[in-house]
Amino acid sequence: MKVVLVNGSPNERGCTYTGLREIADELQKQEIGSEFFQLGKRVVRGCIACMNCQRTGSGHCIYKDDPSNELIDRLHAADAVVVGSPVYYAGISGQVKCLLDKAFFAGRGFDYKPAAAIVSCRRGGASATFDQLNHYFTISNMPVISSQHWNQIHGHTPEDVRQDLEGLQTMRTLARNMGWLLRCITAGEQSGISRPKQEQRVATNFIR
Repeated sequence: MKVVLVNGSPNERGCTYTGLREIADELQKQEIGSEFFQLGKRVVRGCIACMNCQRTGSGHCIYKDDPSNELIDRLHAADAVVVGSPVYYAGISGQVKCLLDKAFFAGRGFDYKPAAAIVSCRRGGASATFDQLNHYFTISNMPVISSQHWNQIHGHTPEDVRQDLEGLQTMRTLARNMGWLLRCITAGEQSGISRPKQEQRVATNFIR
């Protein structure tokens, strides 16, 4: 089993990474592998609504070099995902929004992969950011992993985050809950329990 840890911060070893690292270390104790997707300072184009990904069925953004395409491939290959973002004005960063908008619209097909969000902030705005990230999962048939508190860590530097003992414990609890559900899914599949059968999608327009 493998979990993709998306570090949506431009600082590859900053506060968001510190929270994700705590999750990775706990997953390792659960004998579950993980790998980091480092967004860093890479340029992510916004979605231009060209619909090429839908018309061609490519499952990828038309911009071949866009980081969203790498993330799409990583998500399809993984068993679960944790997405981390810093707080920008009580919301996710612009880079993270562009990345997830395209990965979830063009990629699709992440149904039933367990997912979780974590956010890093100095002081406030974490709850709104956490809510925003979860929207991507709850529209995609993805079980959302919770913890003992909202998945947030606080600090201005990684050293500050390491002093947020409650936040770090929340990260470890999240990892253990993730591992438990992944093992439950595996046990269910081995017992012949299949995924829910999906109906054909219906789209209702409110203006006719």
